[in-house]
Amino acid sequence: MPKKVLKKPSKKVISKPLKKALKKPSTRVSKAATPKPFKKPLWVPSKEQVKNANMTRFMEFVNRRYGKDFKSYHDLYQWSIDRIPDFWAAMWDFAGIKASKGYDEVVDDLRKFPGARWFLGARLNFAENLLRYRDDQLAFIFKGETEKSSQMTYAELHRAVARLAKSLREIGVVPGDRVAGYMPNLMETAIAMLAATSIGAVWSSCATDIGAQAALDRLGQIEPKVLFTVDGYFYKGKVFSSLGNASELARAMPSLRKVVVVSYTGGETDLSHIPNGVRYEEFLAREEEPALEFEQLPFDHPVFIMFSSGTTGKPKCMVQPAGGILINHLKELILHTDLRREDRIFYITTCSWMMWNWLLSSLGAGATIILYDGNPNYPDAGAMWKLVQDERITIFGLSASYINYLRSEGIQPGKRYDLSSLREISQTGSVLSAEGFEWVYREIKKDLHFNSISGGTDINGCFAIGSPIQPVYAGELQGPGLAMKVKAYDEKGKPVWDVQGELVCEAPAPPMPLYFWNDPTGEKYRSAYFEHYPNVWRHGDYIVMHSDTGGITFYGRSDAVLKPSGVRIGTAEIYNVVEKMDEIADSLAIGQNWEGDQRVILFVKLAPGVNLTEELKNKIRKTLREKASPRHVPAIIMEMPEAPYTLNMKKVESAVTNIIHGRPVLNRDALMNPQVLDYFEKIVPELQK
Repeated sequence: MPKKVLKKPSKKVISKPLKKALKKPSTRVSKAATPKPFKKPLWVPSKEQVKNANMTRFMEFVNRRYGKDFKSYHDLYQWSIDRIPDFWAAMWDFAGIKASKGYDEVVDDLRKFPGARWFLGARLNFAENLLRYRDDQLAFIFKGETEKSSQMTYAELHRAVARLAKSLREIGVVPGDRVAGYMPNLMETAIAMLAATSIGAVWSSCATDIGAQAALDRLGQIEPKVLFTVDGYFYKGKVFSSLGNASELARAMPSLRKVVVVSYTGGETDLSHIPNGVRYEEFLAREEEPALEFEQLPFDHPVFIMFSSGTTGKPKCMVQPAGGILINHLKELILHTDLRREDRIFYITTCSWMMWNWLLSSLGAGATIILYDGNPNYPDAGAMWKLVQDERITIFGLSASYINYLRSEGIQPGKRYDLSSLREISQTGSVLSAEGFEWVYREIKKDLHFNSISGGTDINGCFAIGSPIQPVYAGELQGPGLAMKVKAYDEKGKPVWDVQGELVCEAPAPPMPLYFWNDPTGEKYRSAYFEHYPNVWRHGDYIVMHSDTGGITFYGRSDAVLKPSGVRIGTAEIYNVVEKMDEIADSLAIGQNWEGDQRVILFVKLAPGVNLTEELKNKIRKTLREKASPRHVPAIIMEMPEAPYTLNMKKVESAVTNIIHGRPVLNRDALMNPQVLDYFEKIVPELQK
């Protein structure tokens, strides 16, 4: 593998290959990567879909550039991990990365892991690459729980960002300063991010549905110069004021020069109790169309500070590189998601979740983004499907928990709504069972690409992701992302196939964090990812890599793996069986240290009207024994009111495990429903008998 690759990039705003990918169909046909396993795929792309996919066009681009003859995704992927610098050089040109100065080398040394530096010598701006279009196509359509809606063209977006950026410059915001949002999912939130990053400031955000202390635990660490917030927000048909929390944050963060308040609910207008508070409209530059200056910065200039869940202590602050996030997002959106200018893309997310950042990078492909704020099931469970129908959404992103909710409610979106525009569903957040995959194709739509993805806030992107030119198999993500050298390791650190192992990445990638905030020695950073395997990133997920399909099945977080009698069991293996039972609405499995071993405790949330009788417990045990194995049968089964979830809708086994073992839960505010932990604390004596 070469240490250096010297290639000068194209400096065009939109490359010719990307123009073709976003607009015109190809005349060449490339066969889909169709492995011949015994499994039956749920979906196979047609020859026409394969021919017109951006992934195929990129493969043809690589073939021409490097003299290859790749015919399948598997061929392309293998080349991308064998020739990592060549891949990213090709991606730079294919995506048309806009840079005022080209790079001198793609990467300094792939053996430095962590520590490899990317695209040395380049000068660019993150926001400029997202604002490459300035026409009358819609950039945003906003919808909320109320009838209130709005939209904005790319030309209008450019002007709005220019006005706000000028105001930020006028109060002294410079490259490296932190600008934060405590906001709902509004167009103003996106405008604030773009304005801040156009200057070279570093953006962080939290949604207003988390409390002031949880927001302070995050934003307070990075000492922002400006905070954007809002008068209130809507949730389940109710109005909640945010000004009290805004005042608390402003008083607790002396670094703030301005607290800019957006009027959303039309509630309280008095900002006198908020230090340095100013209304958004008053803060904007009076000049209607000021010039928008894009600060030209190194590829690895910080763009985002993202936060870990914080369930084991104060959230870690992960500093992410502008160029690395940009080029990887464009890879995932243009190639893996097959995003084009004519698409309308929507993800159920808040600005606390990395999927918000990921979604906004769709601007770089010129697509129309639908923003939604509120409860996705308000006024009923069909709300989001009505939105897909009414706005002719083509790509819809959702979570596994949302799919499981629809299944439990008996919702049949494909029968109730016109989903003819929908060609792809993207799913992430937590593990979705094979039955969940099958439900999507049975109850939503037969002919669509179900793009299940998994990665992390850490890289603001994916390790495993879909491919529009490959089949979809139940319960499997289609494979690793291009240039992500993903493996499954056993306990000895050896790669394994077809058995469960730790997800690792054996080579550096551009979106990996630069460093953690307030970690001057890098000790926390190395401990988080590189403690188990030297020079190999351990992500903390438990997976199986399938040799027959090339797909990946996820089994949950490896720190939640159960080990009764020393046998490793992923919690998802239990959930996938138990939560298919009509009597069970949700479940949570933990391991309790007991008499020199570990015993499994299963907590279940029951469906309405169901009681946890001995008969039902025996049915659960029998079902697990038959559908999984005798080792999956829990020692104890108990009822719970609900499972604890993070703000990103991920189950938090670790919090309950800590409680059961008498250890503190250090950051309850990191949970969506921290009050449920009171229940688990009450039952500790019963579990110690």
